[in-house]
Amino acid sequence: MSFYINNSNQDRPGPINGNALSGVCEKVLVETRKVFDACVSRTTETGVVLPLSGFNPANPALPLTFISATNQVGVPATVSDIVVDRIDNNPNYANVSMTITIPLTVTYRDANGVIGTAASSVTIQKCAVLFVPQPALTPVDITATAIFSSNLGTFTPEDSFTVTACLQILIKVTAEVDLLLPSFGYPVIPPCQACEGTTVCPGIEDLPLYPTATTTTRI
Repeated sequence: MSFYINNSNQDRPGPINGNALSGVCEKVLVETRKVFDACVSRTTETGVVLPLSGFNPANPALPLTFISATNQVGVPATVSDIVVDRIDNNPNYANVSMTITIPLTVTYRDANGVIGTAASSVTIQKCAVLFVPQPALTPVDITATAIFSSNLGTFTPEDSFTVTACLQILIKVTAEVDLLLPSFGYPVIPPCQACEGTTVCPGIEDLPLYPTATTTTRI
């Protein structure tokens, strides 16, 4: 079984039915990343020039016909030149400006009909009004996730495309913090439902899944 397969145990993740406080047994200190504020921007960008490099296959026959441009798989956008300009009459808020560079993969068809790809990138200047906590020992981070998508573009000299694209940017104000949270305790992890032909290794020491450290007194 699993958390959700043939499992009716109450000590498992899922929706809360009835009193949400029923079963709360401790206060847990959790190290996590807290999001203080966030916003999303969706725009249509026109006249974006994408210089091309790293052709695959090499030396395509010109001119090229644009097919698409999307984020490079597994390569996140980078954020630089962050400026937090606090608003005088409301210092907990600020104009947050930044430079976002998005690595791209461009797909094209060359003059001989061969489909290929090339690397490119686009740099965007972004500014948004956000809640930014006051300075503390724990630093505050400004992060951005960006998605660039285009299927409309024309080839221009010097190995580049000029495109129209949809740009989506998610900006977050975060910090690594310790949060004190109410907890239902550890979940009960059910045994896996084995696939056919799976054998069980005998002689495994049955250790507890999680450490136990219950303290009821102070020193």
